[in-house]
Amino acid sequence: MEKRRILPALVGVVMMSASGCNPAPTSEPRSFDIDAATAAYVNGQPIYVIDVELEAVAQGLAEAGAPFTAEHPDFQLVLDQIIDQALLAQEATARGLHLDANARRRLESARERVLGNILVESLVAREVTEDSIRRMYDEQAALQQIDDEVNLRHILLANEEDAETAYQRILDGEDFTTVAFEMSIDTRSRIEGGALGYVEPNRMGEPFSSEIANTPTDEISEPFQSEQGWHILKIEDRRTPPPATLEEMRPEIVTFLTFTEISKILTDLRATASIDPGDTAPSGESSETETEPAAGAGDRSGQ
Repeated sequence: MEKRRILPALVGVVMMSASGCNPAPTSEPRSFDIDAATAAYVNGQPIYVIDVELEAVAQGLAEAGAPFTAEHPDFQLVLDQIIDQALLAQEATARGLHLDANARRRLESARERVLGNILVESLVAREVTEDSIRRMYDEQAALQQIDDEVNLRHILLANEEDAETAYQRILDGEDFTTVAFEMSIDTRSRIEGGALGYVEPNRMGEPFSSEIANTPTDEISEPFQSEQGWHILKIEDRRTPPPATLEEMRPEIVTFLTFTEISKILTDLRATASIDPGDTAPSGESSETETEPAAGAGDRSGQ
């Protein structure tokens, strides 16, 4: 049975702060329907502690969901960065730069990213729970237990006749290591009496996985063939390495479950959305191309 493995994260979930997209400041602090402490006011505009926490997570200075308060050594650093960003945004607004068409497109793009992140956070809060993490961990731990390691000795022979000769010598009482040393053509393991050490059968592929599974400890396999030649195996020991702990696997599990949920909702959304190809030509390019002949004709008529 092939062992399931949790896929490593291909990309990180980016937690973005919306502080750079705030509208123009007012004389009074703006009111939000959220339960959040305020870290600072910038010309009356509140900067919430949660904004600082999200920015710290985005910068890798804090774990998602972990407290990030004023007592943290990096709190003031991140807060100052957000304050600077707010000041720059306020000045850009005061100069009317937010009214520019390109600026409006970029602000809308930032809004979409933030809303997308909020949706991801909502999915994670609802679906990536302690229960789901525990279920995934139990499943992975059980699969790890299945993947025993075996201490293996091995004889490689060129043909079936030699394999049968070696097999009979062992059945007649000769030591496996002696037969391996004298007959094996595997130069790497022959000198060690065929010793391969501890290996993971599921990583070896067929026919080795099946032969190992069907050979009891302290017994030898019957000769069998592979692409390399003929083989005889001896299983000297089996052991089951302890699985990783829940806390060791938690980041990988959370990432896997998160992207599973993102994949599900994107699949559903794309199935029902209307997505049409756009015009990739730069604005005005087509019209300029069309007017060239007319301009040329006008030049010739004037000559």
